[in-house]
Amino acid sequence: MLVLLLPWERQGTKVRAAIVAAGEKYGLRAGGARTYFSTPFESGWIAYPLPAIYTSEGTRAFREWLPSNGWEARYQLAGSFYSENVEDYYNTPFDLGYGRLIKFDHDFIGGEALERMNRDEQRRKVTLVWNKDDVTRIFNSLLQPDLPFKYIELPVADYGVQQRDVIRNVNGEMVGLSILCGYTANEAAMISLAMVDPAVSEPGTELVLTWGEPNGGSRKPRVERHRQTEVRVTVAPVPYAKSVREMKRQSIGHVE
Repeated sequence: MLVLLLPWERQGTKVRAAIVAAGEKYGLRAGGARTYFSTPFESGWIAYPLPAIYTSEGTRAFREWLPSNGWEARYQLAGSFYSENVEDYYNTPFDLGYGRLIKFDHDFIGGEALERMNRDEQRRKVTLVWNKDDVTRIFNSLLQPDLPFKYIELPVADYGVQQRDVIRNVNGEMVGLSILCGYTANEAAMISLAMVDPAVSEPGTELVLTWGEPNGGSRKPRVERHRQTEVRVTVAPVPYAKSVREMKRQSIGHVE
């Protein structure tokens, strides 16, 4: 990803045109903002985890310093998972797939807490492939007289900065949370990234995702009145896109 910091009104158009022209021989095409936000599903990147700053006394001074219109104050929770305890939305490096990067050969903030955790018991990052019949059933509900299921927007289906959808095993026990969801044209599938218990993290494991918010939906502008429904999902590798997995193997020698 290329990030440019320059006065757009004076130089932006020229620089953009130069980048597009230079990229033509490499197959570069303008994809648009919606395309950009669909890339985490295939690449396996969980973007925008909720910062763990809202409850600790040690971060009180930072919270009081933050502006009321800042990023941390405007996070929007969404999905079938709901808790009044904001700490239930916090993530560990293990949840995000970064456990392999943790080294205790130096001091760092949070190191002692991480060292007390049993790595084998932490949730694993996986891809969930949604059952195609269940996806089409959700779309079909839009054409029926009853209250429809939550609309699936394409290509990015999550409708909050912090999307959390409940994942259960075949016995109905909660075993994790789906984070980001959307449609990948490259794989012709509806998928989501998720954090699940180790016991259900093997590819091929069948689970159930609860789609839609409780009580008919919340007051968020992007949430219409709807019913909840269950979607069958299958655990798959992360990254899900075969091309991305091969690229990772070549660059770092393994895939999480």
